Amino acid sequence: MPNKSIWFPTLILSSLISTMPSPAYAASGLQVVYPPRIHETTADRIFFIGTANPNLPVTINGQAIEQRSPRGHFAPSLPLTLGENIFTLQQQDQQIQIKVTRTSDQPVLPEGIGFSNDSLVPRQTITRLPGELICLEAIAPPNATVTAQLANQTISLTPITANLQLPPNSSVLTDQNQPSAIVAAVAAIAGGQDSTVRQVPTQYQGCLVANIPGNLGIPQFQLNLNGQTISQTGTGSIEIISPARLEVVEVISEQGTARTGASSDFSRLTPLPQGTRARVTGRQGDWLRLDYGGWIRATEVRIVPNAALPSSTIRSIRSRRVAGATEVVFPLETPVPIAVQQGDRTFTLTLFNTTAQTDTIRLDDDPVISRLDWQQLNPGRVDYTFNLKSAQQWGYSLRYEGTSLILSLRHPPALRSRVADSPSLAGVTVLLDPGHGEPDTGATGPTGYPEKDITLLMSQLVREELVQRGATVVMTREDDREIDLGDRVRQINEGKPTIALSIHYNALPDSGDALNTQGISTFWYHPQAHSLAVFLHNYLVENLGRSSYGVYWNNLALTRPQAAPTILLELGFMINPYEFEWITDPESQKKVAGAIADGLSEWVRQSVRE
Repeated sequence: MPNKSIWFPTLILSSLISTMPSPAYAASGLQVVYPPRIHETTADRIFFIGTANPNLPVTINGQAIEQRSPRGHFAPSLPLTLGENIFTLQQQDQQIQIKVTRTSDQPVLPEGIGFSNDSLVPRQTITRLPGELICLEAIAPPNATVTAQLANQTISLTPITANLQLPPNSSVLTDQNQPSAIVAAVAAIAGGQDSTVRQVPTQYQGCLVANIPGNLGIPQFQLNLNGQTISQTGTGSIEIISPARLEVVEVISEQGTARTGASSDFSRLTPLPQGTRARVTGRQGDWLRLDYGGWIRATEVRIVPNAALPSSTIRSIRSRRVAGATEVVFPLETPVPIAVQQGDRTFTLTLFNTTAQTDTIRLDDDPVISRLDWQQLNPGRVDYTFNLKSAQQWGYSLRYEGTSLILSLRHPPALRSRVADSPSLAGVTVLLDPGHGEPDTGATGPTGYPEKDITLLMSQLVREELVQRGATVVMTREDDREIDLGDRVRQINEGKPTIALSIHYNALPDSGDALNTQGISTFWYHPQAHSLAVFLHNYLVENLGRSSYGVYWNNLALTRPQAAPTILLELGFMINPYEFEWITDPESQKKVAGAIADGLSEWVRQSVRE
């Protein structure tokens, strides 16, 4: 993303905004803010974000940039060939040269015969239980014979016929999320010329099952092709661990990050409260697989020596009222792993490694809960399902006090009407999070105006509008400073506002079309935030007359807080020449701030009266 930072005075009263010079105006000369002068990418094209005198033509490699905004901004995309691409932008006697090197994102086979670099799996030391399927993988030339020696066994690795790879999650934002075939590998780039095409790399896989605990060692891979044979030692050893001697670990992080697999590329599961205990049933590098199925980093837990089996029974359950919430206490013998599933009018808490002996539950008439049901789904899993009085949920938290699990379900806000039949936010607390902050500039507009400044300015305008409607407003930052993502999340979970909004402006990866992409987008994570995300998104698009870039479920740090309905707004594309002028127009900014406040007021009114 563009990252050039230019200070712009955002700490000003809204009454003075109209007197300030707009950052949408171009500098007097040719300016390119993205890409940098030397840039490397795997994309097949690149966009150029910049500005120049609107009354004079701008060329790239001698070709005029046809589409420019009224103030001279531009964002054309040009194709890239593999290797070095030189672009010269010029306006009269001003000239800027940019070198973009396109590298391949495909596996590359070495000269002659050999495995693709870093393709031997397992890459890290792994431990598994007896009877589990263990698969070895390698990338090699087609039509090769690939085997692996492990623990005095020879495992044949056969070609995977699909030979497909998935793009990153972010590709859905540019509608490029379909799997693609692994294509011909390329030779090293030399002299700025395109490489020659070599053999198509093929992925090979072979699996085995080991039933006896012990260290199997490191696989020795062998490749035979056209009478030539090479051997290469893998990088990860394989150990089979005894089910009778599993380690017990305890979560030491405030919220242990559990995932579906052994890397941060895998999806998140419900966070594990501090104190949770579980057995380790597998390892992969510095990741541990816990007995309920989730994976967690070894740095987030400690080994508990001589610990008893981390399983529990559960008997009676009771609820209690606290300020603004209902707490439900689950007395357990040990802190067990948990999961949460929110439905339209349900909240399901799953306890793993737990057997129910629950015969008595105390649950008085409650503002949010109508009934609590439970079901033992299998010998190690109990589901407690709260039937709720409203479809809208207002946040929750989970913690262990000793070995008792405390679930807190927040009550809806108590609105205090100020004017009859007028939407009011009196009794509502809104947390505003202005995205980024020095030194993190965020996206950059054609003039170099950084996202961090416009998010702060817009948050201040939204705050004024919300205060006028009776809301209490808290901001994660009041000026241009760095606020760690963890600190922003902590402010939401500890402050427990009624609603939390993170305000941002958008950009695209290199493969995107900056000139023809614009619009508002909204992101949510917990189901309790879905209604707010859809309602406010539609409200802004319709009332501001803007394009919709979509509503997304997305696992973002600023959508993950569970203490309140929390969403992230992208209020337009900084890199689009035309939308940038709208983003930085003072009158438009006031309209956006008013629309956000009005939309929140209407959503709260409807949700509380449901």
